[in-house]
Amino acid sequence: MSSGPSAAAVVPAPEPRLRARDLRRRFGARAALDGVSFEVYPGEILGLLGPNGAGKTTAFRVLSGLIPPDGGAIELDGAAASPADTAYRARLGVVFQDPSIDLKLSGRENLALGAALYGIRRADAARRIDDALALMELGPRAGDAASTYSGGMRRRIEIARVLLHDPDLLLLDEPGRGVDPEALRRIWDQLGALRRDRQVSIIVTTHQPEEAERCDRIVILDGGRVCASGTPDELRARVAGDVVSVRGDEPEEIAALIQQRLGLAARIAGSEVAIEAPRGPEVVPRIAELFAPGRLRSIATARPTLADVFAKLTGRGLDA
Repeated sequence: MSSGPSAAAVVPAPEPRLRARDLRRRFGARAALDGVSFEVYPGEILGLLGPNGAGKTTAFRVLSGLIPPDGGAIELDGAAASPADTAYRARLGVVFQDPSIDLKLSGRENLALGAALYGIRRADAARRIDDALALMELGPRAGDAASTYSGGMRRRIEIARVLLHDPDLLLLDEPGRGVDPEALRRIWDQLGALRRDRQVSIIVTTHQPEEAERCDRIVILDGGRVCASGTPDELRARVAGDVVSVRGDEPEEIAALIQQRLGLAARIAGSEVAIEAPRGPEVVPRIAELFAPGRLRSIATARPTLADVFAKLTGRGLDA
């Protein structure tokens, strides 16, 4: 008797590499983290996006063990973990916002110093240093003093250094700070290779929407709380259609007139007035007709960005 087709094997959902549950941290009367929860999976880049004061750096400092949380829990591969434990820290690679390399040493010497601090045996250190330099495309300049490096090269040496002990989780605080666009692109290409080839989990804090676009998922923070999370596409879908940006003097009056005469919801984002419209190009001439020549400096339409998402959710810009 022939048996029927076998049932398809059930593939279990992957366990998060790190899960933060209800993290809380206060500084006096201010709640820097007010019940923040998120997770990052093996081979995933998670972005924590928000303006200064949103709670990104506090979350970074808690996860890296620099400060203890006032409440909440952290799990690493499904088990309770404390950032104060050396076993937890041994699995981290941490790149801080401010540079921490010795500019008097060469790139290779900075990595050799890092290997010694990590306790890597000398027999293994040379190979690991060569591998890290190759990954960061710094081999030809490895013997040069770090003082001669560009900002992007210094950042890549810092990343190379924290990879020497093969961490499972990489934490980067504002990696784009002080780095030119081309250098930043190279850094992100190399981070993508890390997560793809080694299944490293990466958490990035940033206030730059263009940088957050490179993440697999994003957690938007504001005032110490999570106000949204999802993939870049999922978050942009919260803004309907196009975004029409209007620049001119007295944006409050411009927004009020657009709402009154055209019935379009207008919000002020920094120095601009932003209007959501299903078909932005059709709205542009209608807005222009409302104002006398020279009253408006510019009108532009574009697909929504993560900055638009943040503005819609909070009523403020990321540069606030």
